[in-house]
Amino acid sequence: MAPKLFTCFGRGASSSSTTSSKAPSPDHHAIADQTSEELRRGGPVLVEFFSSQGCGTSPEAEVIATRLGRGDLGLEVPIVVLVWHVDYWDYRGWKDPFGSSVWTVRQKAFVESLRLDTLYTPQVVVHGRAQCMGTDEAAIVDAALAAPRFPSPTMQATFQKPSPNMLQVSFSGPLRSKVDSNGADIMVVLYETGIVTDCERGENRGRLLTNDYVVRCCEKLLTVKDVSAKKIISGSVHFSLWDGFNRAKCGIVLLVQNKSLQTYGVQHIPIPDTI
Repeated sequence: MAPKLFTCFGRGASSSSTTSSKAPSPDHHAIADQTSEELRRGGPVLVEFFSSQGCGTSPEAEVIATRLGRGDLGLEVPIVVLVWHVDYWDYRGWKDPFGSSVWTVRQKAFVESLRLDTLYTPQVVVHGRAQCMGTDEAAIVDAALAAPRFPSPTMQATFQKPSPNMLQVSFSGPLRSKVDSNGADIMVVLYETGIVTDCERGENRGRLLTNDYVVRCCEKLLTVKDVSAKKIISGSVHFSLWDGFNRAKCGIVLLVQNKSLQTYGVQHIPIPDTI
């Protein structure tokens, strides 16, 4: 189903209801920041925001994304937040410097899998199974609490910088969830927090925009099928770094997703301070 229109929604819009659907430098290492209780009860829930600096209501959703990612909302389940900036509002006078047509394609895939009629911002998708308005904090919390929990992968990550503008991350370890013959993609995301932009044009003209958990790079690590939960898998990705890259403001998220982009495992990995 092709999206019928683009819409920039504010609080209280009718589409805010929740919808569900079934020569390198020395090596440096990092592992997931998990607790034993987290491992016992299940891994984090992935909350994805689709946003744009060209959408007048997206800044309100970005505030919720920041609070959710920092744990300010007091949820009893671990949460991983990613914010994908789309590019289809660029024509309104402000080109989002973090917007990407690739991230728009990801949102369109959710429109298909969740059987929606509209591509809009700000939107939230939880674990690839439910969606709601990005400004509806109560709906976001409810969807996160209702989301199924899956074991978090326990992949060890090794970091290298083959060049000043390149980051290589190698992974090895078990997914801790069985993958059947339908297969799954293991994706690796590099995000950045603490971004401040002086918006000079468009719907947010004159505003100082603050964005956290912004996806800067996303690469496929592997596609796997017929893999047991304990099987050790390995692979590497390379990220091209941007001017001003600061590892202290960035992090890595590894996620396991099926062809419908439903998530079956999420692992957050800090970038070591030696990078």
